[in-house]
Amino acid sequence: MTAQQVIKAELIAPCGMNCAICMARLLRKNKCPGCRSVDENKTKSCLNCMIANCEELKATGSKYCSERCEKYPCRRLKDLDKRYRSKYHMSMLENLEYVEEKGIRAFVRNERVRWTCTECGGTICTHTGCCSDCGRERV
Repeated sequence: MTAQQVIKAELIAPCGMNCAICMARLLRKNKCPGCRSVDENKTKSCLNCMIANCEELKATGSKYCSERCEKYPCRRLKDLDKRYRSKYHMSMLENLEYVEEKGIRAFVRNERVRWTCTECGGTICTHTGCCSDCGRERV
């Protein structure tokens, strides 16, 4: 499946993670449905995520941590962002800033370009750095 088909607004988590490029989502079997899903097939990390289950997020009815949260960016989000910057070369905070500045549609369009394999059009996994379809390493 191409990145065009996979990356959608409803797969952008409250923390700014693009669940469509997550290793758990790109599995051939037992795919994680993403953080926003009510599906019981979520991974344990999604079910137990302190950010996705944040009371502030629920209280304000916000889709993203950057909306209406007095604690944004909180320590948990900063720690997650630091880990993803160093290990996977992507930033949750930059993702949220992009959504705030240009909107979710523009963000999704940008993500489709950013995470599409130039060889086959498949989706590049943020965790492995490889295309989930052809295995080619991200250039």
